[in-house]
Amino acid sequence: MSDAPARLQEIRVEAEAAIAAAGSAADLEQLRIAYLGRKAELTTMLRGIKDLPAEQRGPVGKGGNEVKRALEAQLAERVGALEAAELDERLRSDAVDVTLPGDPPQRPGHLHLITETRREIEDVFLGLGFAVAEGTEVEYDYYNFTALNHPPDHPARMLQDTFYLADEVLLRTHTSPMQIRAMELQEPPIYVIVPGKVYRRDHDATHTPMFHQIEGLAIDADITLADLQGVLLEFVRAIFGAEREIRLRPHYFPFTEPSVEVDVSCFKCGGNGYVADGSHCNLCKGSGWIEILGSGMVDPNVLGFVAGNGYDPAKVQGFAFGMGIERIAMLRHGVPDLRLFFDNDVRFLEQFGS
Repeated sequence: MSDAPARLQEIRVEAEAAIAAAGSAADLEQLRIAYLGRKAELTTMLRGIKDLPAEQRGPVGKGGNEVKRALEAQLAERVGALEAAELDERLRSDAVDVTLPGDPPQRPGHLHLITETRREIEDVFLGLGFAVAEGTEVEYDYYNFTALNHPPDHPARMLQDTFYLADEVLLRTHTSPMQIRAMELQEPPIYVIVPGKVYRRDHDATHTPMFHQIEGLAIDADITLADLQGVLLEFVRAIFGAEREIRLRPHYFPFTEPSVEVDVSCFKCGGNGYVADGSHCNLCKGSGWIEILGSGMVDPNVLGFVAGNGYDPAKVQGFAFGMGIERIAMLRHGVPDLRLFFDNDVRFLEQFGS
């Protein structure tokens, strides 16, 4: 490398000429790699300084670093100039027509009406002292039917009503299985609500194969049907208005005894069955009442499945209730068809949400 200083000057002259002739920022990047990259000749010379005779190390090192700094400065200056020129060209060729309409503003998203309704219902029962529990959507037949006092020949167990994944495994038909699971995990007293998705073989304007339900369970000493009525009255007044009333009608459910259907006084006609023009109210069909949920006192047979965990039917009792979240949302917002909730039509969805 006796001619190293001369070669350094040759590299500098060659590189400066190439940089000055470069036509784009991409070309300059290639030149940077060629003259200053790890495999460039200049880099190799600087790495080999230690192998030079002592009297050449200083001049070659100093000269090499001067060439390197000069090329780096020229590259930076040339990149800035080319990028500015390229920007000017883009601005000329991509001129904006200010007479065209602008892009519409991006509208913020919001909760789906079902999620919003679910959270409102949860807030009501949290305020009444209930906790929120969630269970699995794939459930055992034992928890979904047997422990909830469904006889072996109950219609809900049939294949035409329930989605089975195996002989004893299914998609839950209600959130009620969590009644048993919650009582297995906790001794009385217990106050829980269980929101979640459930599955049944239905599909029409008022039924879908998948929908959302909220189950409620309260077990304690000396609980009566009057406690159930009081809790549900507070719920309907919080959701449908402070002037609402409820009525309980005898009914039958396998896991409650006695069982009752719960109606709320119509919030369209005020409960009298007629609207302003004297015609029958189309919401309550002239009855003044709207069915909203099923409920009742927990059947002692159900408590028998968890009696070993402190749920002795002779010592404690309680109530349970279940409601469809879609039904509550439909009644509150006048939605005529359950399937609208799942169509993902933005024109429908954007009407709701804060």
